[in-house]
Amino acid sequence: MTHPTRRQFNVAAAAALATAGLPFQVGAQQEPIRIGLLTIDSGPFSTYASLAETGARAAVDILNAEGGALGRRFELVVQAHSGTPAAAIQAATRLAQQGKVSMITGQTLGSHSLALIPRLEQLNVLLIDSYATTADMLTRVCSPNYFRVSVPDPVTTRMMQDYVRSSGAKTWNLISADYASGHSFAKAFGELVTGLGGAMQQTHFSPLGTTDFGSYITQMSRGADGLLVQVFMSDGQSFAKQARQFGLFDRYKLILGNGFATDFQLEAHGDNVLGVVNALSWTPELPGARNATYVKEFVLRNKRRPFYTDSDLMAVMEVFRAGVVKAGGTEPARVRKALEGLKVDTIFGNVEMRAADHHLIRPHGMAQVVRARNGGLTFEQKVMKPGPEIYPAAAPECKAQA
Repeated sequence: MTHPTRRQFNVAAAAALATAGLPFQVGAQQEPIRIGLLTIDSGPFSTYASLAETGARAAVDILNAEGGALGRRFELVVQAHSGTPAAAIQAATRLAQQGKVSMITGQTLGSHSLALIPRLEQLNVLLIDSYATTADMLTRVCSPNYFRVSVPDPVTTRMMQDYVRSSGAKTWNLISADYASGHSFAKAFGELVTGLGGAMQQTHFSPLGTTDFGSYITQMSRGADGLLVQVFMSDGQSFAKQARQFGLFDRYKLILGNGFATDFQLEAHGDNVLGVVNALSWTPELPGARNATYVKEFVLRNKRRPFYTDSDLMAVMEVFRAGVVKAGGTEPARVRKALEGLKVDTIFGNVEMRAADHHLIRPHGMAQVVRARNGGLTFEQKVMKPGPEIYPAAAPECKAQA
């Protein structure tokens, strides 16, 4: 397959905009379209802050190289905070009032998104979530100014369902970080297991910032058929190292991860996560010319291949750009209306932002950590399913549309 060069890509973007009757003026001296990026600078999630900024800047640079939107360039405004919901609200307020952004994305834990949602309309900004996975935003806290690109927990559990069934594992233990998404995912996974005729034997929640998992490992050493791990960042690295030291993983037929054995942590994890099967919705090898061009451009800018977290931020920018172009401007109320039901060509393929609940209906899959030819670690994709096959129907109680 022959992939387009950057020049060909820009020409194609210009032609598309010209066809739509929209100006294409790279570098035009117009007010930039400001996008706010929330990052966390303390605690276990701070290890991801620089990655989030790298991914967002690469996405903005790539879109600007394609002409931006409406003849205007995108500009990233970064605001770090300490990692609490209250701090996230303060940071988002600064982005909206001082940074003059019309859209916010970035490191938004489920608890942060839940805290921000009631304030979005007052701040007159959109939040396009690339991070939170808790199920609540599918149902009771749908909001006109909230959109989500990241994969919700119910979609991940649906993705895991066939894999769990085929594995033959009937009894399960689970350990998760003690926060909103951790609890919603644990509940959904437990329902999945019991629905397949199995049983949850142990469910543990470790506080964020845990460094010693000895007591949890001792309890889980009694074993079961399968173990599900949803422990992230530096916490996840500590857990993986200690689990291997004490032979915990050897006591299970199957180890599943959700945000545990992720691509951007493989080097830090090393062999501690070899064999873990992790929910993974994107890899650089995903087919399609758009994705291939994105990977090439990202590598040129950052001297490494993009991770799935980078891809989610790229999709946020692609979706937002499409909404701005359709709306003919950046006013959040107009962009919000433009995004509802909009089909967008992204690195995930042509996907739809569902009008009823403001969720991007995107592919999702499962991949196993395996030994690479060079002796390191890599992912082997086990399954990838299209979004319409695995996303639940929009909940009737969801009130996302204004």
